Amino acid sequence: MNNKRLKWSASLLVLFALGFTQRSDQQELPVNTKNGGLFLPDGFEATVVVDSLPGRARHLAINDNGDIYVKARFADKGESVIALRDTNNDGRADIIKRFGGAAKERAYGTAMRIYKGYLYFSSELVVYRYKLTPGQLVPESEEEVILTDDHPHGMHEHIAKPLTFDNNGFMYVPFGANSNACQVDNRTPGSPGMTPCPILEDHGGIWKFDANKVGQHQKDGVKYATGLRSVVALDWNFKDNNLYAVQHGRDDLLRLWPQIYNGWQSAMLPSEEFLRIKEGTHAGWPYCYWDQMQGKKVLNPEYGGDGKIVGDCDQYEKPLIGFPGHWAPNDLLFYQGNQLPDRYKDGSFIAFHGSTNRAPYPQSSYFIGFVPFKNGAPSGPYEVFADGFAGIDPIVNVSDAVYRPMGIAMGPDGSIYIAETEKGKIWKITYKGDKKKFAKTALAKMEKRKSLAHIRTPDFVNDNLDKDKPVAGGKVYSVYCGACHQRNGMGDSQRFPPLGGSEWVTGGKERLIKVVLKGLDGPIDVKGQSYNNVMPQHSFLKDEEISEVLTHIRSNFGNTADAVTIEEVSKVRASLDSLK
Repeated sequence: MNNKRLKWSASLLVLFALGFTQRSDQQELPVNTKNGGLFLPDGFEATVVVDSLPGRARHLAINDNGDIYVKARFADKGESVIALRDTNNDGRADIIKRFGGAAKERAYGTAMRIYKGYLYFSSELVVYRYKLTPGQLVPESEEEVILTDDHPHGMHEHIAKPLTFDNNGFMYVPFGANSNACQVDNRTPGSPGMTPCPILEDHGGIWKFDANKVGQHQKDGVKYATGLRSVVALDWNFKDNNLYAVQHGRDDLLRLWPQIYNGWQSAMLPSEEFLRIKEGTHAGWPYCYWDQMQGKKVLNPEYGGDGKIVGDCDQYEKPLIGFPGHWAPNDLLFYQGNQLPDRYKDGSFIAFHGSTNRAPYPQSSYFIGFVPFKNGAPSGPYEVFADGFAGIDPIVNVSDAVYRPMGIAMGPDGSIYIAETEKGKIWKITYKGDKKKFAKTALAKMEKRKSLAHIRTPDFVNDNLDKDKPVAGGKVYSVYCGACHQRNGMGDSQRFPPLGGSEWVTGGKERLIKVVLKGLDGPIDVKGQSYNNVMPQHSFLKDEEISEVLTHIRSNFGNTADAVTIEEVSKVRASLDSLK
């Protein structure tokens, strides 16, 4: 056999070892029935607790008797909590019940935690709790409202309210910033940042509350930390009695500042910051961001930065680890159990939900990471603990991913439970090997997974999805639309609605043009599903550019609506200008 054939055979062996088969330009993962489709370190096994759930899933919590409580991603009144019980000890839930919540929720209800005999959970605006009843899957107690977000703005971006608790009866709740970078005009190219940022007065931070006091509002709490744009991954580390969080970094470096950042930089930056949070911590948002490649905090372009200028950013809290941009850290668990090998004790598991806005490069993460800790600090680089959720590589569009990991919890036996958002599937992961013989060699195949397209640093040229190809919809769609609505127009199932078959796209042209010119803020329903995010105004685009991109989306993605003319855009723009 010649050398070329040997090299080709070796390459195939590597792909098969990683669990891939070829399908056009993407590699699809076959189902691994033993582990419910997941790839894990040697000695670990996963069982599927439930394949899907009504309302799907966000965070979850496990009671001392093994009952599972899941925060529904979509819920009507009285359906916020999904309770699961395995009655025959086969590892699968055979009783499913729903309860809790006082109003319809729109995809961002997040928290599910058990603390001192109470079940705490959150919608977008309210933190509830029930006193758990021993032996009863559904509590017999009355629902209590612990905290209400009473800001007059109501729903906004970064509205999720994860929870964690310390040993002294306090509850910690983030109030996410209702802005990307505190611009005068949110998410508008070239708009400067406000100094000082007024949002930091009552958003963009973590507040501390009495966990046992009902009827609280934000004013009843204490601002514990600030400079945090959006936090969904939050946990109290009882080993060193500190709060930890993994922050979602800002978006849109290319869309807002194309004269400074290229597509590769916008895909990689800014870092998702893993932070130890002390009372009084300022993490630097919106003034600065962490660049994991340079290893320093630099000024945001809204505040005069060019990607290199540090300015006064040295004064802000530095992360323990800076993960690549847009990985979407959505849950954090410091492991205190004994079921796993000793090296996992006191370390942190992080659920990376997966990027949405890395175009023109593939989407990234979609795995469970692990960071070993020793003496209150990371003792090594991050590891890939569980992978295979997406089922495909590279991940071109968010909708290509079969599953997206979201919630992590520890069971009473020390096993790890993982919930995902797209179907509501839940896995239980246990260690079946000899813990005393566990060695780093068991991690070797997981380390190799870092070379896959959804984890590795993308190559500037070869991983660019637009390389040697015309951009569908032209530059306007690629730069201003594709990052959110995706290259296939299907959105991300939560923040960004689909364009295909959308009544907002194929309906009245005047309304559609107004959305582009004025933007849209707050929750909307598209094809029967709620979405909550900001559609920024694009009045800075020329009439012919708006005409081109709207005609593209009305005649693609399965749509067959007629074109939007330049004259129609000009007419709507003139009518809006007359109202100013």
